[in-house]
Amino acid sequence: SMREHGRGGCLLVVPSESETWRESILAPLNYAVSPPFAELSRISTDDPAQDELNRVVEWVAGLTAVDGAVVMNDRYELLGFGAKIARRRGSPQVEQITLNEPIQGQTASLVHPEELGGTRHISAAQFVHDQHDAVALVASQDGRFTVFEWSPCEKMVRGHRVEALLL
Repeated sequence: SMREHGRGGCLLVVPSESETWRESILAPLNYAVSPPFAELSRISTDDPAQDELNRVVEWVAGLTAVDGAVVMNDRYELLGFGAKIARRRGSPQVEQITLNEPIQGQTASLVHPEELGGTRHISAAQFVHDQHDAVALVASQDGRFTVFEWSPCEKMVRGHRVEALLL
């Protein structure tokens, strides 16, 4: 759904029990949602009709077309959109990440975030670098889709290029 509108987008998934993610967002959050929009969390737990789930997912994904990132917590509650990602104060700039693709025979490689794409990819990698308990999903206008997470074993950001799975 994030790729369907053709503009690309970024979705940040943050822990519901912490507010530290705000240290990596320029204040104020352009479009804060208060109280959080919990329709998706209600649907995901109530075994909904597929069309209702699709409607809400498409609505939330449509918000990724707005400049900035959509922020959702791990309870699927929408916290805001239009978020501008910034490096957390005192945190180093992300210099490399491990990148892998779900293609048989492919091995992970170390890359600089600039090799992944544009500003969305770089800022999403930085966000996860600063917020180890968050996940960032980035859809490019050109169809690429990358999921970023922190790897405690590698002690670095891991990017998963998953557009091959979305065909």
